[in-house]
Amino acid sequence: MERESMEFDVLVVGAGPAGLSSAIRLKQLNSELNVCVVEKGSEVGAHILSGAVFETRALDELLPDWKDLGAPLKTAVSGDEIYMLKANGQTKFNNAFVPKTMHNDGNYIISLGNLCRWLAEQAEGLGVEIYPGFAAAEIIHEQGIVKGVITGDMGLDHNGEPKDGHMLGMELRAGYTLFAEGCRGHLGKQLIEQFGLDKDKSPQHYGLGIKEVWQAPEGKHQPGLVIHTAGYPLAEHDATGGGFLYHGDDGQLLVGLITDLNYKNPHLSPFEEFQRFKTHPQIRQYLEGGERIAYGARAIAKGGFNSLPDMHFPGGLLIGCDAGTLNFAKIKGSHTAMKSGMLAADVVAESLAGNAAGGLDLTQITSHFKASWLYDELYRSRNFGPALHKFGTMGGGAFNYIEQNWFGGKLPLTLQDETYDHEAMTLAADATPISYPKPDGKVSFDRLSSVFVSNTSHEEDQPCHLRLTDKAIPVAVNLAQFAEPAQRYCPAGVYEIVGEESSEPKLQINFANCVHCKTCDIKDPSQNITWVVPEGGNGPNYPNM
Repeated sequence: MERESMEFDVLVVGAGPAGLSSAIRLKQLNSELNVCVVEKGSEVGAHILSGAVFETRALDELLPDWKDLGAPLKTAVSGDEIYMLKANGQTKFNNAFVPKTMHNDGNYIISLGNLCRWLAEQAEGLGVEIYPGFAAAEIIHEQGIVKGVITGDMGLDHNGEPKDGHMLGMELRAGYTLFAEGCRGHLGKQLIEQFGLDKDKSPQHYGLGIKEVWQAPEGKHQPGLVIHTAGYPLAEHDATGGGFLYHGDDGQLLVGLITDLNYKNPHLSPFEEFQRFKTHPQIRQYLEGGERIAYGARAIAKGGFNSLPDMHFPGGLLIGCDAGTLNFAKIKGSHTAMKSGMLAADVVAESLAGNAAGGLDLTQITSHFKASWLYDELYRSRNFGPALHKFGTMGGGAFNYIEQNWFGGKLPLTLQDETYDHEAMTLAADATPISYPKPDGKVSFDRLSSVFVSNTSHEEDQPCHLRLTDKAIPVAVNLAQFAEPAQRYCPAGVYEIVGEESSEPKLQINFANCVHCKTCDIKDPSQNITWVVPEGGNGPNYPNM
């Protein structure tokens, strides 16, 4: 069978804030352009997960009349509280001693998924074609140039053989392809390796963000209140990260924990640490008596400025979290992703306009980026993550306070963290085992009930989208040396060692549980797992994350 093919001026892979902003900007610059956006989720927003406290700077530039257009930004930040948690108490920081990047005056507590749904409406109103449920599975290369993507086949069984209703994926060809898949995009990962886009860069670093949405108990909701925490529970295991609790729209609480994926102890479980976090009295007081209504997880790229790959390659650009533009010093990546998409659109529009005169050059993105506030913002925050990694929560926090508040992010030194996250893990024999309490079913829960409220759905008779390079490694190496940490770092119970008490244990992959967080692709100590897209439309279906 021959694949169907469609041609576009510009193809955007991913309907997140970066991809949609680039599409809108392209149509603003040239309404005649044929722009297409493909999205692997069942609908726009289905796979979007973020805290999220949102800074409007990029939105103000892209759609200055966003308030009149009905953007879903309803709850302005009304207060900032930051705590250092201990198992038996907490210390509240005076905001005067908090790095100014973490102040949230003028920001909004939002559902990023709902913002993306609204951005998609604006894009379609300008004539952008958006196709949800189409997963970009392969890159089209011709003579070293990216010419588009091929969407995944539908209707293959677990052996990769066609079933009834089998449909070949389509060739989506374009003059330019913008990759906006989010953190650790599987095609972006291939492009970075193929074109050496990360040459001479620091390794990218990641965190795993786990989030729940709660309907607050009566009398506990304070619209606009932003709470951030450090310390407990992660500090007890020499791990870093932080918690958040945002009082959002319609009486809802957004609660989560980010675990830095450079943690050392293979017995640590980010999911279980999140359950412990919620039981701390400072957090539990807002949740107890409420109702948990949604759960999800997503890796975030937190390497920042030092880890940014080159964004351009022949035929296209990496944008947003595919390029790692999140500003971890602000714990925000939506406005930076949007700006990167807008810069990409500017360069593509210029290149298309100059094509007739022989000027076809996407390397201009470098000069556009360096002249933008995005570059300045990321540069000023370049030391934030490395400082925390080198000096710990307290020492790194003090360094960041001095650099951000006294020197405006321009100390004449640049800290580096050259260790990949997966390399940080120690042998199980050298680590302290961790015993986690059973969930109480009121504030803390188990994995399977959590996956249930993520609305995750996969066609179970399809090829497994979690590929093992060597099927022997999970038992021969990971189990033997690291007690197979995939059983614990996965927040959805995808990986399970069965028959461990027998002479022939094996790794069972329950891929139908996968919430597409990509942690396995990042943290596996043997780098033996590759995450690829399942059938389009499969995965979580987040209503308002």
